[in-house]
Parts: sequence; C-alpha cells; structure tokens
Amino acid sequence: MQYFYLIDLAGTFVFAISGASAAADRKFDVFGALVLGLVTAVGGGTLRDVLIGSTPVGWMLDLNYLLVIIAGVITSLLFKRFISRLHKTIFLFDTIGIGLFTILGLQKTLSLGLSPIIAVMMGTVSAVFGGVIRDVLANEVPLIFRKEIYATACLFGGTIYLLLSQAIANDLFAALFSIVCVIAIRVLAVLKHWSLTIK
Repeated sequence: MQYFYLIDLAGTFVFAISGASAAADRKFDVFGALVLGLVTAVGGGTLRDVLIGSTPVGWMLDLNYLLVIIAGVITSLLFKRFISRLHKTIFLFDTIGIGLFTILGLQKTLSLGLSPIIAVMMGTVSAVFGGVIRDVLANEVPLIFRKEIYATACLFGGTIYLLLSQAIANDLFAALFSIVCVIAIRVLAVLKHWSLTIK
C-alpha cells in the first residue's frame, strides 16, 4: 500500500495546484490560493471521513498532506504561466487523482463495515467533492453539475471494483483495473464529448 500512498500524495499535490490555479485565475490573494488549494486537495476526503465517523480526518493524522498541499500552492503561484500551458497534463493528473481517490475512499469505507453501496458513494465523494467546494468558493457552477461525465465515471469505477474484488482474490489488481476504468471513461468522455445532458 506504500505505492498507493505515494500516488495519493501526488494526487493531492495536483489537486492543490488545481485549486490554487483557480484562485489565481480569479485574482484571489495568497490566502485565497491556500484555502482553495486545501479544499480541492482534501475537501472530499474530509467530508467522507466526517460522514463515516472516521475522525480525526485522514490528513490531520499525517502532516505530509499539508506539506504537499503547501508545495502545490507555491508551485502554482511561482510557475503560473508554465502551468497554464500544461492544461492537458493537469487534466490527466486530475483524472488519475479521481480514479485513485474513488478506490481509496471506497476501501476505507468498506474497512469500517459499511455497505458496498455506501462505500461506492463515499468513494465518489472522496474524488469529486473537493472540486465542488472549490467551485462554490470560486463562484462557479460545480463541474459535477455540468454536462461533463465526471462523478458518473467514479460511480462506475467503484462498482467495477466491488464486482472484481468479489470475483478474484487479487485486491491490488481489482483496485488498479478499477482506477484505469475511471480514467478511461473520463478521458473518453472529454474526447468524444459524451454527456448525460437532459434534453
């Protein structure tokens, strides 16, 4: 699980950059960038942990998360122009992040003995609600409420994980395959302009 931990930190770093970049685009000050970086990176996991009664929440027990978030915010502010040219790269890392956080959140919820349906929901909360909080604070319509397929990819990936973990004994394979499913759905949805728009 050390491998997942390192990727989790990497995803946290990228989400912090995403939040701080949103703050910079809206001319927020440094404190605003720190707030948006923090809520984007750990807002979903915090909400999940509060809902399932796992307190203190995860990032409060490991200061590495705060250090990574601060590093992400500083990186975003110092290299704003360079990062703005990496829009597609940031999108890819963000997509990898939601895939990873979906499965990690799901696994944590299952470990507390909650039902699989609730676990899938909490995995999705982990992945997307940091972005929801960021968008609300930045006065934007949250991405999950727009036509893009985002949270739906997490729900699908979480369901795949549940099915695979019951069918095979290799939990690592089930997790990695499910993460790839989330990433693939999200990328294809953007490339192919898939949506769930109500007409």
